[in-house]
Amino acid sequence: MRDMTAATADHRKRPRRRGEALVSAILAATVEELEERGYAALTMEGVADRARASKASLYRRWPTRAELVMDAVYSVVPDPGELPDTGTLRGDLLAALRRIARTLAGPAGTGLRGLMTEILPDPERAAQLRAHSQGMGRRMIAEVTRRAVERGEIDPRAVTPTRLDVGQALLRNHFLFHHEPIGDAMVEEIVDTVLLPLFGTVPDA
Repeated sequence: MRDMTAATADHRKRPRRRGEALVSAILAATVEELEERGYAALTMEGVADRARASKASLYRRWPTRAELVMDAVYSVVPDPGELPDTGTLRGDLLAALRRIARTLAGPAGTGLRGLMTEILPDPERAAQLRAHSQGMGRRMIAEVTRRAVERGEIDPRAVTPTRLDVGQALLRNHFLFHHEPIGDAMVEEIVDTVLLPLFGTVPDA
């Protein structure tokens, strides 16, 4: 009976998945493991079992746990094109930052905290995490400001790469170093006292 059970549980006996289907299953399993176990207890073996995949399929794509978690974290970040168009820059900024705050409050935030602890001493890996982070968040705020420019709310010269990073950086800093939820009052304060004044001005030439 044990042999029959083992054969049933063996991933090699299940339908094979490849490409995007396999990657999606592994990333989803990683997010679930983060939610249930936290970063410290997450293992490649646990993710493989939950995803019903082989450990080899994980290690071929992600040589380390940190790389796997990094991709899993950013797989649940909202797509910039899915942000609601509220009709105003303020409304869009609030919607974007609220989505970021909700994402940080979930398993993605758990993974991010664990990653920061593990990879900060390694400058190369820390730079890789920053590249992931800035790429996702920056595209989200870039979409918001693009709409605002088209509406005539702001001057296109007011939109710079550094300014696109400010809002998410403030949220991330509060989340990582204060270890407390990001309330809506804080989101509104960042939008009203930092981002709106910032995008309302044009940098000196």
